[in-house]
Amino acid sequence: MSSSTALVDVARRRTWPDRNLIALVIGILILIPFPLFTGASQDAIAIRVIIVAILGISWNIMSGYGGMFSFGHAAYFGIGAYSCAVMLVNFDIAPWLGMIVGMGLAALFGVFIGYLSFRYKLKGTYFALATFAFAEMLRIIVMSAPALNAGIGYHIPLITDSSWWLMQFPPGSPNYFWLGLILLSACVLISILFIRSRAGQFLIAIREDETAASSLGVPVLRFKLIAIAVSGAIGAVAGVFYTQYYLFIDPDLAFGASRSIEAILAPVVGGVGTIWGPIVGSTVLAPLTDITAAFLRNPPVLLAFLEGRSGLDVMLYAILIIVMILFLPRGIFGTIKEKVSRK
Repeated sequence: MSSSTALVDVARRRTWPDRNLIALVIGILILIPFPLFTGASQDAIAIRVIIVAILGISWNIMSGYGGMFSFGHAAYFGIGAYSCAVMLVNFDIAPWLGMIVGMGLAALFGVFIGYLSFRYKLKGTYFALATFAFAEMLRIIVMSAPALNAGIGYHIPLITDSSWWLMQFPPGSPNYFWLGLILLSACVLISILFIRSRAGQFLIAIREDETAASSLGVPVLRFKLIAIAVSGAIGAVAGVFYTQYYLFIDPDLAFGASRSIEAILAPVVGGVGTIWGPIVGSTVLAPLTDITAAFLRNPPVLLAFLEGRSGLDVMLYAILIIVMILFLPRGIFGTIKEKVSRK
């Protein structure tokens, strides 16, 4: 793609965030009463959707809009989770402050990884492998660090009442959903404002044609590192909310490859490089575990041989990805957006 085409495409995208801001407000108003009409099981699924959506938004900024494919977003998730847990359990510091620290540490770690990778000209597959290696390195370090409880992990202390300051409420409380909605909305807003900003516009131009953007005087390294920092900070938010909801974290839950896979799948299914793709994708993917578990507990007679077997959710993930690649390569929302823009 020529440099002029890339920059024109970036300018054309500036009209989208205005519509996205309106859609965000409408979505918040629609979802606020959601937990008042649902049960505990539906609320738990909704919380999982929110966590995966935030993680997907994080990946989408860096890899969807920035074109820097990451297979190590578990690193940012884990940094946020452990920052929150360590500060709360060891120093009695509220998770909101732990979130701020976690976001800062994740952003710095992302910049560190990015600078080293770009310094040695790692791109494409090599960059993706580097991100995976750093995430796995963190998992191994935390697993063997007595100061971080090694492989035992952290149990968040229970309190007897509700506390927004401590992000902890009684089981089944709608406050967990509203807290998640606040965090998700903030992350979506950050994504919208970032893509609308000068840095976001240049980032898209760099993704479309890095050589052309560089020849026009765009500081490529600077804007790539900014995108990674924003991406890492948002990923840390997902880790903090996960820890405060499930009240436990360990190295495998925080830094395991499954977190990085979740971060990738949500935008891929929903639509890479779109604001709403990660949310659409997480809404499709997150309930699969519960649906398959219920199915395996009581399958139809013809499928009785599946009863009690595990791994069906993984098979469904694989089938879904294959179907998406074959029939909806731009994802669900990405395909809808493309068809609407043609009219």
